[in-house]
Amino acid sequence: MPIFKDIISNKYITVPVLAWFIAQILKVINVIIKDKKMDFTRLIGSGGMPSSHSAFVVALAIVTGKNHGFYSAEFGITSALAIIVMYDAAGVRRAAGKQAEVLNMIIYSSDNINIDEKLKELLGHTPFEVLMGALLGALLGAFLG
Repeated sequence: MPIFKDIISNKYITVPVLAWFIAQILKVINVIIKDKKMDFTRLIGSGGMPSSHSAFVVALAIVTGKNHGFYSAEFGITSALAIIVMYDAAGVRRAAGKQAEVLNMIIYSSDNINIDEKLKELLGHTPFEVLMGALLGALLGAFLG
């Protein structure tokens, strides 16, 4: 299967995916340390420390910069994408999570409101979580790209 071989040897795919995977593993480890419990849902969940989205897009940008030049259009495009993703994670998604938290308090304190399941509160990231994800992605991109 030459297509599969091409995909797994493509550092524009493998390095960002590795950055994402390491960030997700670190989330599980953080929950073990902080809450003293194993929570495998953190492997696929959004939010938490560090931001896997930030790690992914920054790794992609750094790999692109290393291979096409930090002056290239490709690096500019991937950097713009990284900035948008990180802004969204720390801004819009974080605000949506805070709103879900308030709505859950209202819903569960009222006898008149019935909802099938609790709204997801851990959606976004603090700026520090975004920064740590970006740092993880930058390091992996620099060393493996």
